[in-house]
Amino acid sequence: MSHDTGTKALVTGGGGFLGKALIKGLVEEGFDVTSFSRGTYPDLERIGVRTVQGDVTDASQVNSALRDMGVVFHTAAKVGFWGKYEDFHRVNVQGTMNILAACRRNGVKYLVHTSSPSVIFDGKDMEGVDESVPYPKDPGSNYSRTKQEAERLVLRSSSENLRTVALRPHLIWGPGDQQLVPRLMDAARRGRLKVLGKGRNKVDTLYIDNAVSAHILAFKALRENEGSWGRPFFISNGEPMNVWELINRFLELDGIPPVKGRVPVWAALTGAGALETVHWLLRKKGEPMLTRFLVKELSTSHWFDIGAAKRELGYVPKVSIDEGLRRYRTEFKG
Repeated sequence: MSHDTGTKALVTGGGGFLGKALIKGLVEEGFDVTSFSRGTYPDLERIGVRTVQGDVTDASQVNSALRDMGVVFHTAAKVGFWGKYEDFHRVNVQGTMNILAACRRNGVKYLVHTSSPSVIFDGKDMEGVDESVPYPKDPGSNYSRTKQEAERLVLRSSSENLRTVALRPHLIWGPGDQQLVPRLMDAARRGRLKVLGKGRNKVDTLYIDNAVSAHILAFKALRENEGSWGRPFFISNGEPMNVWELINRFLELDGIPPVKGRVPVWAALTGAGALETVHWLLRKKGEPMLTRFLVKELSTSHWFDIGAAKRELGYVPKVSIDEGLRRYRTEFKG
């Protein structure tokens, strides 16, 4: 048990991959945890977590959930490469505004906001950049655009009375992941995964336990280190590697053969643009099979300097990619 025993923490998006793992980490640290999400999660209740059903877009529900809280971890977001701006704005921007207003109204002193490196992604290679890189005018997707707006709001709102920090975790994976790795596996099984361009681009990723640790450390830094207030921090494993090598290691976990075949980036962008147009004209639900934003994500290098998180938050990525893959493998042995 840590000295945080009894600290009241609210986690928004408590049913999500990061939210659920963070809740379990907070419970282990001795926090008194409440989950706020749209679903019900008996597995969280079984470990002593109070679960409140609600939506961040509903200001009155948010306000009542934040009563008596010491810290809010805001992980709830609408994620995706495709969709209407209004839908993303409602959750990612209006939802964050509701959280900020409720923090002020209820005297919550600490807010750890989960942002994303996509807020600064301009579709080009980003290698070893730090937090000084500016926000691009066109972030390339409505998800990125609204996450950028939300991050700016959170950082601008920081003060002595409401200390805020924005974490930018990059490509979180590990046991419990329902998005990143399962979607790659599904695409590979269907023969839809091809190396884009020369296939030499590097990315850095983040094992789930390291993501949890960064969030808890961010709260402690807000309490003890004024240098962390109102700032964004890149969070990753600090192990940039070839994206296709990493994807093949993920596929190997479930016995899926490595990615074969190549597609030039220009051809993938053209195809994705055509798919987006058809999707839009026919008003189809869900996402197109491929989007231009995803093509850019898979064909460029994006890894970040995590020095600031190490200095100001005391962040150390304790679980390496190799160790993470070893732990993750147990999920696919059945």
